[in-house]
Formats: sequence, C-alpha cells, structure tokens
Amino acid sequence: MWARLVHIILGVWLMAAPEVLGYPDPARTHDRIVGPLATSMAIIAVSEVTRSVRWVNLILGLWLVLAPWVLSYDSAVLLHSTAIGVLMSACALVRGKVEQHFGGGWASLWKPGLSNGGEL
Repeated sequence: MWARLVHIILGVWLMAAPEVLGYPDPARTHDRIVGPLATSMAIIAVSEVTRSVRWVNLILGLWLVLAPWVLSYDSAVLLHSTAIGVLMSACALVRGKVEQHFGGGWASLWKPGLSNGGEL
C-alpha cells in the first residue's frame, strides 16, 4: 500500500513540478502528461484485485529515465526526471501484501485429477 501512495505523491509532484521548478518545454509538457497517468495507475493499483496495474508505472518510470535523452532536456531537469523515474520504477516492483485470492481464470474450471465428476 505504501508504494502506491508514493506513486500517487510522485504523480502529483510531476504535475506540479513544471510550475514549482519552472522548467521549459518539452519537459513541462511531458511531465503534465506522465504525472496524471502515473497518479491514475497508482490509484487503480491500490486495490488488491487490480494491483497488477502497477506494472504500467514501471514502464512510466523507465520512460522517465530515458526521456531526458530522447527529448533533450536541460541538465537540472535531467536529474529530476531520472530521480523520479528511478523512484517510480522501484516502487512498482513492490508487490504488496496478498490477503485474498480472486478468481483463478480458466484454471479454476479444470483441476487435474478431477475428470470424472470430481472423483479421483
């Protein structure tokens, strides 16, 4: 749960950082796109059922690390984007506590050894 809260904080910070730090385009536009995406994915991933959505934030974090070179950021913005990307990627790797098991997909319909109406 704590990792999703860190994701939410980082996403909100990405939305505010262009104004607070005053950095120019393309980093300004980039963070205004990635911030809401990261925040939304973190809010969705708070629930145990949808926790696998956290992998989207891993991809976004890796993109934040690569974006300064692809989009030619200034050096200060490069450090900021890299730091946020590393934190976001690290938090995405945190699984979280599993308290319940949901569904089971197709495997729940067929169990090996139970082909004769449930008799072994």
